[in-house]
Amino acid sequence: MAEPVLFSLEGLRVPSIHASAWVAPGAKVIGDVTLGVSVSVWFNCVLRGDDAAIVIGDGTNIQDLTMIHLDSGAPCIIGRNCSVGHGCILHGCKIEDDVLVGMGSTVLNNVVIGRGSVVGAGAVVLEGTEVPPFSLVVGSPAKVKKTYAEDERIKSQLKHAKGYAAKALRFRRSLRPALQQRSLSLVASFRGTAASASAAIIAVGLLCFLRSRKL
Repeated sequence: MAEPVLFSLEGLRVPSIHASAWVAPGAKVIGDVTLGVSVSVWFNCVLRGDDAAIVIGDGTNIQDLTMIHLDSGAPCIIGRNCSVGHGCILHGCKIEDDVLVGMGSTVLNNVVIGRGSVVGAGAVVLEGTEVPPFSLVVGSPAKVKKTYAEDERIKSQLKHAKGYAAKALRFRRSLRPALQQRSLSLVASFRGTAASASAAIIAVGLLCFLRSRKL
């Protein structure tokens, strides 16, 4: 648990992390990265803000094994209440609010994903693509498959984002190394055994005392 997850670069690019954000052990947040309120970055993600900035909006979750890295002059801006699924690759793109990027997707430079859209699992969104708001895009290269009803899509995504925020809070409060947890359990067990042994010794001593009084 002591392994560092936040790294500055050249003394100038330093992560800015809101107090309520959570970065899982094993993830790496490097350089010019900003994490907003209740953002969660999950296990073994890499957010590398070396040649441009990464900005992640409030309530967004970046799921396990996702990689965000940049080219010079091409920042990655992710809006509020977004979900970036497991094992994604994001370059210098703009992802607006309430977007779901499905697991294993790749989003290249200068892409704009409109609000409330869904990038289907495994999709490849080619450089310069602009996805209209509330669209489902799938395939390689990604193409618009359908359009969502706005209210339903926002409600669904907000529920998903809040679920991940709650999960992050659970992990933040209770995640411990198993070895440490086992040590605590052994200590508690020893204390219980010691207390039982002490009680037994006291009982035997009392019994001996009472017998001696009768004699």
